[in-house]
Amino acid sequence: MGESVAEATVTNWLKKPGDTISEDEAVVEIATDKVDSEVPSPVSGTLREILVEKDNVALVGQALAIIEIEGDESPSNEAQAEVQHHEEELPTEIPGLTFTQHDTPRENAESSASSRFYSPLVKSIAAEEGISTAQLEQIVGTGAEGRVTKADILDFIKNNKVSTAGSVAAPTVKPAPAAPSYQEASVTIPQQTPPPVYVSEGDEIIEMDRMRRMIASHMVMSKQVSPHVTSFVEADVTNLVKWRERVKSAFEKREGQKITYTPIFVQAVARAIREMPLINVSVDGNNIIRHRNINIGMAAALPTGNLIVPVIKNADQLSLVGLTRSVNDLAGRARNNKLLPDEVKDGTFTLTNIGSFGNIMGVPIINQPQVAILAVGTIQKKPAVLETEYGDVIAIRHKMYLSMSYDHRVVDGALGGKFLRRVADILEAWDLNADF
Repeated sequence: MGESVAEATVTNWLKKPGDTISEDEAVVEIATDKVDSEVPSPVSGTLREILVEKDNVALVGQALAIIEIEGDESPSNEAQAEVQHHEEELPTEIPGLTFTQHDTPRENAESSASSRFYSPLVKSIAAEEGISTAQLEQIVGTGAEGRVTKADILDFIKNNKVSTAGSVAAPTVKPAPAAPSYQEASVTIPQQTPPPVYVSEGDEIIEMDRMRRMIASHMVMSKQVSPHVTSFVEADVTNLVKWRERVKSAFEKREGQKITYTPIFVQAVARAIREMPLINVSVDGNNIIRHRNINIGMAAALPTGNLIVPVIKNADQLSLVGLTRSVNDLAGRARNNKLLPDEVKDGTFTLTNIGSFGNIMGVPIINQPQVAILAVGTIQKKPAVLETEYGDVIAIRHKMYLSMSYDHRVVDGALGGKFLRRVADILEAWDLNADF
């Protein structure tokens, strides 16, 4: 699902236990903060058990279901071993997010001695509630083959709340001290409790939809991960505006596409990145990953009020006509919820056009795991002082603000300021007589 996706929500099971499934047939629908998609079966067989129920969240790499294949005499045992194997390999650290493992087979001798199978969801709940393996063994399971279900463990927690004195404590093994990392040296941000909200009579309570909740979580995470710095420049784009006015009719007639300012901005950003590739990076612990490909995401507002960021892959290799086609196609399908998972991942830099809403400037939040995001404001006519051979004169010019937020861990003011100024210079130097 892409390096920036750590989890997905199961929104709908298309098959139920006992159903026959063909290879590559869609089995389950999942959703991330970026896009909804279907998960196909890697094999032909029978759906034996669902491990992640509808509306529950699964981590990337986590098993969703067990499928029995033809000719397998003991599918459940092998499938269980495979699930446990994958669960042991689940990442404990993902860029931007940190997860803590509790009572894993490698850390808990008691857990490894147990032959009873528990789904990842049940084990996760047990870890969060401090329930040991010995206590899990006491729960009577109502699932298939006596397995403990989510409802079983929740009932156990409700009816048999474990006291500190009477609980059976699982033996713990202190992990070996890890090598110092950048995250360990960073400041830990305490979890803040939001203040209570006053609701008066007549106020409307609107529950956030799934996509809005995930966007909110991603934005909070970005501000916690990256120290944001924002720089601003004002660009004189008079030549660019006059050029577009001159060619837009001919462009649409020849190419069948309307040319907006967005592909022009994307082209300018891609050109600047080629000149200053250290803006096209990601942070992985103490390592800086410099990306070879220049994949520019463009933030697109949806009719629902939510936001999605389709990605133009290898933007530096496309002509202005190619960029226009890509921008128009992705924006159109984004509004109709027709984007594919591959079209919203692997971005290395993001552009957001706040000028389309009449805003002159903004302070955007970095789209992790990228390190910079550029916002372009609306183009306005302004009086400006021009230097001529006859002296200074005041003229009406088309101007706009560009603002860029960048990750101060790896992008200092010198690089961030120079890059932003370079994008503005490219736009200001637009050839009024250029073809398309």
